Amino acid sequence: MTSSPPHPTPTPQPPTPHTELSADEARRIALRAQGFLGTPNRKAGVRGILRHLGAVQLDTISVLARSHELIPYARLGAIPRKKIEDAYWNPTSTNPHAFEYWSHAACVLPVEEWPHFAFRRRAYRSRPLWGHDLPPGTYEQVIKQLRTQGPLTATELGGAKRTSDWWDWSGTKVAVERALMYGEVVCVERRGWKRVYDLAERAIPDTLLQDELDDAECLRRLVRLAGRSLGVGTRADIADYHRLKAEQVDAVIADSGLVPVTVEGWGKPAWADPAALEAPARGRHRTTLLSPFDSLIWERARTERIFGFTHRLEAYVPKPKRVHGYFAMPVLAGGHLVGRVDPAREGNTLVARQVSLHGPKAVPAVAQALLEAASWVNCTNVRVERVDAPDLRASLERELAQALT
Repeated sequence: MTSSPPHPTPTPQPPTPHTELSADEARRIALRAQGFLGTPNRKAGVRGILRHLGAVQLDTISVLARSHELIPYARLGAIPRKKIEDAYWNPTSTNPHAFEYWSHAACVLPVEEWPHFAFRRRAYRSRPLWGHDLPPGTYEQVIKQLRTQGPLTATELGGAKRTSDWWDWSGTKVAVERALMYGEVVCVERRGWKRVYDLAERAIPDTLLQDELDDAECLRRLVRLAGRSLGVGTRADIADYHRLKAEQVDAVIADSGLVPVTVEGWGKPAWADPAALEAPARGRHRTTLLSPFDSLIWERARTERIFGFTHRLEAYVPKPKRVHGYFAMPVLAGGHLVGRVDPAREGNTLVARQVSLHGPKAVPAVAQALLEAASWVNCTNVRVERVDAPDLRASLERELAQALT
């Protein structure tokens, strides 16, 4: 008597892609994609955050810290600020892992993305008009200096800005910035807050430097990366991430690897990273202050759509017209934006110049976010100046006092 052959083990089938997401599912997917839901990869650290996000915006404003420091802080917690700087710009490394270029704005980008911006470098090279005229020979002189003297700041090249206004740059500064846009020059290091310029052929690894992708492939990769960093987004969301044009996204999105989905209440077609749909977005939520330049809230319409939160940077708004403050930082807690804090520093005191609270339940979260931020920047005290809901001021101050005593 022979036994019947064993039943073959069924081949696992890939999960059926979700085509319909609830608003809550989309919000959680977006939070996880941006590094705010689940346990962060601390071993990968700041460099891991940079690779995960694909771009970290730079800005000159420094209140608690500069924005590029606030981005990893918001995800990893109170890591040393020098460790953040070294992760972006480590002059002792012979193999740079990041460079600066125009993405969503002026951003730090993983060095692996150098080939993806070939389309933008070509566009700059073919640009017919510029706001600055270059004195004859200035561009060539800058390249010659870098070739013979090695990496230099604009000051070391012989001239940076005559004033703080961008339109009053020196000819040397105009030339080196144009060379950076063309891709002949690159910034992979900063000294203080000054860019250090070097020849791209010397600073960028050969395997990346020679990879001149055509425009369509550049756009396809950037769309795919934007979708991965967003988790799920509309065409406008995806285009905004690296400041692509809508028609550029339309031309490649079908071949980008992103999958079409519909999201409850969005009213517009959306695309998702298929990996983000494989398992429910669950895990620990971060409670933190967010830089106004955080990629979670880059796109205003998206922020309002996902969080029901109107986000505006008021640093450039005349003071009498400001509603929430000069550098109002949204407070993220429990996967929602629950308020704002406009911070400042006075010696060892973190000053909350203005606090906006979305109800009594926001009080503990805002207090927690303030206390962690204070500790990170070596402040031993927190002082609250104004609260938009006066009846909640006492409970906020009580939460802070209990933690500080």
